[in-house]
Amino acid sequence: MLAKCQSASLFGLDAYIVDVEVDISPGLPQFSIVGLPDGAVKEAKERVRAAIINSGFIFPIKKITVNMAPADLRKQGTSYDLSIALGILAASRQIPSEKLSDSVILGELSLDGTVKEIHGALAIASSINGENIKSLIIPSSNAKEAALSGNFSVYPVDTLVQTIDFVSESEEILPISIDADKLLEESSFYLDFAEVRGQAHVKRGLEVAAAGGHNVLLIGPPGSGKTMMAKRLPGIVPSLTLEEALSITKIYSVAGRLPENTPLITVRPFRSPHHTISDAGLIGGGQFPKPGEISLAHHGVLFLDELTEFPVKILEMLRQPLEDGQVTISRANASLTYPASIMLVAAMNPCPCGYMGDPKHPCTCSNVAIEKYLTKLSGPLLDRIDIQLEAPAVSYQDLVSRAKEESSELIRERVQKARQVQKERLQKYKNVHYNSAMSPSQVKKYCELDENGHKLMEQAMSRLGLSARAHNRILKVARTIADLAYEEKIQVCHLAEAIGYRSLDRRLNRL
Repeated sequence: MLAKCQSASLFGLDAYIVDVEVDISPGLPQFSIVGLPDGAVKEAKERVRAAIINSGFIFPIKKITVNMAPADLRKQGTSYDLSIALGILAASRQIPSEKLSDSVILGELSLDGTVKEIHGALAIASSINGENIKSLIIPSSNAKEAALSGNFSVYPVDTLVQTIDFVSESEEILPISIDADKLLEESSFYLDFAEVRGQAHVKRGLEVAAAGGHNVLLIGPPGSGKTMMAKRLPGIVPSLTLEEALSITKIYSVAGRLPENTPLITVRPFRSPHHTISDAGLIGGGQFPKPGEISLAHHGVLFLDELTEFPVKILEMLRQPLEDGQVTISRANASLTYPASIMLVAAMNPCPCGYMGDPKHPCTCSNVAIEKYLTKLSGPLLDRIDIQLEAPAVSYQDLVSRAKEESSELIRERVQKARQVQKERLQKYKNVHYNSAMSPSQVKKYCELDENGHKLMEQAMSRLGLSARAHNRILKVARTIADLAYEEKIQVCHLAEAIGYRSLDRRLNRL
């Protein structure tokens, strides 16, 4: 007796169909799963046996062989439990098999027959395809997420019994539908720049960074508000598009980080890993590679507080993802690429004690200690940070001032207008929507300088010892500043402001 049904397996952010073939034949009782299953798949034998019996059905006391094809690709996870159980019941003629042939079936089983949630539902629903696939049978907790793809009819199930009644057509289940655009409209920002007192220069720099998607380094003593301002940066970046929201949700779903009762990520991520994080935790990896913090911050902000406390090895790993907008993880059994289009925001003290340049707290660090501290950041990494801002200690007058600070909403309006200018300028280029993503040829075309601008740039290059990459990034920042001012061409004042945002370059040049 043979029965077939379909499940699916994740490979990075993509998925492929897995044919679950169940054969029941006379012989000594045996339950075998073949097709390169991992430990979690092998353990499905015990979960499936108990779920079938506890749901009131008969588990065949015969030789049962489950083949998962294609057999040369490793299967991992618990999402095959439901399809295996239905295959066994169909092969033993306890349920009809007609409806199993055109459905993809996913779900983990509890011992009592409850269908539990899985990881990567949206990625699977968006990736699988086939002429004979008409529906997706999936745990209720994953149904709204999977329905966002719009590729199939998605049927939510809670128990094995309910699933059996549905495939036997003795119970009707209505397919799930969800309005993704409405979810995006309901998103809100809860951290406001109006709560930040003083620091007008830093706020301006963060506005420029948000407008052009530039990386930022904040340098200042403890308590100057670096973390506070960094947390408010996602609130001034334009709202997510549906395409961006779906892309982020896929990553969170695959990583198992999607919040409960949240089918769609509607606000830009803000990830703030501790400096003790491992290589795999930040970049991604593991025996079966999973997304790291840099991918979880896709289309959002990756905030690295106390930047110089991170191991040099980890900081150097950021260089390629910051340049390419993606991270590739290679292992002996897999090579996967995850998106990592992020705004890097880092914060650090100006010296080991934290008080260099603070008029109220004397610095106790020697010149050698300061030099050693600052040179933890390599030149290639600093080249990839477009804006370096000094955040001085906030004065008492600023703290008690009753002057109304500008809100995030007002700043976001200016940022959105600048982003729209960039989008129209770069619309003919694929995957280039804002200034920081421009290629060298696009920088040359859209960031032209006049004679005075060339003289100023030449002086800056000579005095600060800047590289060609830093030169291009200064031009990109100047282009963003011009866009905020609604200027078609980069003026000397725009370029001077962009050069002024290289404060750490100036400090290192004095060492």
